[in-house]
Amino acid sequence: MNYFKTGLLLAIMTALFMAVGFVIGGEMGMLIAFGVAVATNVFSYWKSDKMVLRMHNAIPVDEASAPEYYSIVRQLVENADMPMPAVYIMDNPQPNAFATGRNPENAAVAATTGLLDILTKEEVAAVMAHELAHVKNRDTLIMTMAATIAGAISMLANYGLWFGGRGNGQNRILALAVAFLAPMAAMVVQMAISRSREYEADRIGAEICNRPMWLASALEKISQGAGQIPNETAEASPGSAHMFIMNPLSGGGMASLFSTHPPAQSRIDALIALDQEWHSHDANPETQQRYYSQSQSAAGPWDENTRQPSSPDNSRGPWG
Repeated sequence: MNYFKTGLLLAIMTALFMAVGFVIGGEMGMLIAFGVAVATNVFSYWKSDKMVLRMHNAIPVDEASAPEYYSIVRQLVENADMPMPAVYIMDNPQPNAFATGRNPENAAVAATTGLLDILTKEEVAAVMAHELAHVKNRDTLIMTMAATIAGAISMLANYGLWFGGRGNGQNRILALAVAFLAPMAAMVVQMAISRSREYEADRIGAEICNRPMWLASALEKISQGAGQIPNETAEASPGSAHMFIMNPLSGGGMASLFSTHPPAQSRIDALIALDQEWHSHDANPETQQRYYSQSQSAAGPWDENTRQPSSPDNSRGPWG
C-alpha cells in the first residue's frame, strides 16, 4: 500500500510540475517541466533524506558526541529489532523530531535541541520510538519524497510568479495564479500523508518503548512548546512540516494547509486508552506479559545505571 501511495503521489506531483511548466512556457515549458519532474523523482528517492536533513541544519552525532541520546536510540532499535539509523541533532529551540530515509537500512532520526532540553529521558525515548515506528512502517519513503517534491514545486511556482507569461503570449493572470500551486502542493502532501500514519506510529512507538504514557507526556510538552516557539527553518520550508512528530508551523498564514497532524489531545487520548487497555484485566495476558513483565525491575529501555539524574554540568539535555 505504501508503494501504491508513493506512485500515486509521484504521478500527482509530476502532473503539477507539467501544469506549472505549461503556464510559464507553453508546450515547451511543459516538456521541460516533465523532464525536471522525472529527474526530481529519481533524485528524491535516492537523496531526499540528505536534502531534508541539510534543509533543517541537522548535525550527525555518535556515541562519543552525544552518548545518552545515542544510547537511547540504540536501545530502542534493539527493542524493535531494526537496523541502527543515523542519529542527528538540530540546533533549534522548538521541541520536535522527525525521521527520514527510503528504508530501514538507510534511515535517519533527528531531534531538536529544544526537545532534548525539555523532555525527560523516558519522554525522549518515547519520541524516538515514534520516529523509529515511522521507519519500521516505511512511512519515511513517501514522507521524505513528498517534502522534496513539494519544495521543488514551490520554487517553480515562485519562478512563475515573477517570470511566467513573459514573451509567450500567456495571460499574466495565469502567471500570477502559479503562485497558488505551492499551497496546492501542500494540499497534495496532506492528502498523501494520512493522519492515520501518526496514530499508527504512536501505537507502535508505545510498543517499542513499552510505555504509552511516556509518549502521551512527551506529546503534551511538545504541543505546548511548538505552539509557543517558532521554527523558522520549517516556516521557510513548509513542505517538510508533515515529517515532524508535531506540526512545526505557526498557527497563522499557510499553516492550515499543512495540517497533516491529528490534534495533539486526540493522540494523547488514544495513548491513554492504549495504556488502560494494556493494564485492563480483560487484556490479552500475553500482551500484558510482553509489555509489563519488567515493570518492577526497570523503568525504561535502559538499565538502572543509565537512569541516574543528570549532573549539573549535564543539565542542557540527554545528549552528552
